[in-house]
Amino acid sequence: MKAIEAKHLARFRADYENDPAAAVLHPAVSSADLSDLAYSPLEAAKLRGAFTIELKTRGITAQQHSGRCWMFAVMNILREKAADTLGLDEFELSGNFLAFFDKLEKSNNFLESIIRTADKPLLDREVEYILNSFHDGGYWDMAVDLVKKYGAVPKKVMPETFQSTNTERFTRLLNSRLRACAAELRALIAEGKDPEPRKEEMLSEIYRAECIVFGEPPTQFDFEYRDKDGVYHAERDLTPKAFYKRFIGLDLDEYITVTDHPTSGLPANYYYQFHYIGSMAEGRILNLNLTTQELEDLCLAQVKGGEPVWFGCDSKAFGHRANGIWDPASLPYGSLLGGLDFSLTKGERLEYHDSYATHAMLFVGVNLDKDGQPNRWKIENSWGGEVGDKGYFVCSRRYFREYVYEAIINKKHLSPAQRALLDAEPAEINAWESDWK
Repeated sequence: MKAIEAKHLARFRADYENDPAAAVLHPAVSSADLSDLAYSPLEAAKLRGAFTIELKTRGITAQQHSGRCWMFAVMNILREKAADTLGLDEFELSGNFLAFFDKLEKSNNFLESIIRTADKPLLDREVEYILNSFHDGGYWDMAVDLVKKYGAVPKKVMPETFQSTNTERFTRLLNSRLRACAAELRALIAEGKDPEPRKEEMLSEIYRAECIVFGEPPTQFDFEYRDKDGVYHAERDLTPKAFYKRFIGLDLDEYITVTDHPTSGLPANYYYQFHYIGSMAEGRILNLNLTTQELEDLCLAQVKGGEPVWFGCDSKAFGHRANGIWDPASLPYGSLLGGLDFSLTKGERLEYHDSYATHAMLFVGVNLDKDGQPNRWKIENSWGGEVGDKGYFVCSRRYFREYVYEAIINKKHLSPAQRALLDAEPAEINAWESDWK
């Protein structure tokens, strides 16, 4: 292995000192955030303005200091259905309710996975994945499984707590407890003992801890409200599942995750699944991998049809939070840093771990150019109303095509050939090959 030597440093120093632009850039770059310094208002201005198609939405939600974007994006779709049924101009579902059961289900799946792999060494690839993968994040299918199993409740029925909106500390403690449980369960199995009774006790302990920090989820509740015309309503003795069925009723099985992962392991027109440690023990993540053009066409068809699109993207790539912009042309980091070249194909970004889906939001509008092609997308985010355009963001077509990796599409928009792919049994891949970190 070759080390950096004095001759190398001498050349590096000479190259830098002979570059007058670098000397000019240093004072500015050393005193402010790179995104603020790189931000080009004139380029960003090209993304401003009304959209050809804009869907009605009922305000911006705030996941705050938690990794629940995937869940909030789903709830923001469901709340529109509920608000229409209830006759409300403003409405929000409880993220705390679903997050409670998300943590409980993830804990159960973790413990079940530890029991299932107890005969494998700790350095086994799957065991390492199990021990490292518990966090707030998730997928569309996970939220669907939670809603189908537990239902949903209005936010006022189970409001947020400090811990539900600031999850890092409790999640770290829960991870520590689960790893202690893993050590105990593996020891029990090594001694030839049945781990199930102890596992149930462990889950009861976790349920109790969750109730302490999040509150205990309601099994039955009353919902009293006045509609947009001022009429009083009182819905009595509702269960969470009954609330969903009566006031939302969206058939979530009619949607499929369409991915754009142009990697060697995931060819186009590929229907696949993986079992994710962060989901329910019985859950699975189903995906249809298509091309970038097909993903764009499907998203456009769904927005034109009046439905928002849940999508996953790399929010850390070429974004300016305060101005609500995602666009490589508006943030030319390479020029700011002396001409660095970040060129990779979309597939290479995934394969070389340079980029992956880090955030989920909704497309709620699109602007079309003179040829009818999308040139910018309106985004409903869940970062509160203090950033972007009162909480709404915009991304360019270039950003969409390079950094949007998946979207949830109603199957009615699929072509016959695309829909036929779903008739086959999905191929199985390892969860750590899913390109979501």
